[in-house]
Amino acid sequence: MNGFSLVELMLSLSLGLGLSGVMLQGLMAEGQNGARLSRLLRERAAQRRTLELVKNDVARATAVSENPEHELHACGLARRTPVLHLNTSAGPVTYSVGKAPSTIWRGWVLMRCGPAFGMDGEPSLGSQAQNRVVIDGLAEQPQRWNGCASLLGEKSTVAVDLGGSAHQPFSACLDSASGLVAFRLMQILGDAGKPLETATLTTFAQDRVP
Repeated sequence: MNGFSLVELMLSLSLGLGLSGVMLQGLMAEGQNGARLSRLLRERAAQRRTLELVKNDVARATAVSENPEHELHACGLARRTPVLHLNTSAGPVTYSVGKAPSTIWRGWVLMRCGPAFGMDGEPSLGSQAQNRVVIDGLAEQPQRWNGCASLLGEKSTVAVDLGGSAHQPFSACLDSASGLVAFRLMQILGDAGKPLETATLTTFAQDRVP
């Protein structure tokens, strides 16, 4: 009975190792793709929650300042740029963009200065203003936002770029006649360096008396 020669055994071993290497690379690539997809889903969910928070604050607002940089803010902004300043029945709310207050956060952050929330999920009347990071990983040099007018659409007459924020990773614009506020949020995914942008539209309660 003839067996395998040494050359045949070496060839079989080489082919087996090569096939194993290809399979391992495929598994690693699949794992990396899965990790990137999982992170993308987490970041998109974080953006949706952030924009929902902003939308709810805007919906409660009795006024939206056209010049947020000139307002008296309840918190120190530490050189961050105020983009959105709202008057609400519970107190003023300011959203600002800039460097993170601590190294635990990635890149630039969006911060909310405003009344704390109660157990019912509504701002507590008379509560002391809190300055909290809402989301991090914002793009430090984002593309200028040109989607404000298109998002406001035909309902807009003159859209005001709030705080000159069109070049900020959190941008907001206002059509005071209709009470519509449009804003966008842009993050940078650290591993891929690709922008992740979401925009939305809402209206403030301008018919209420502050």
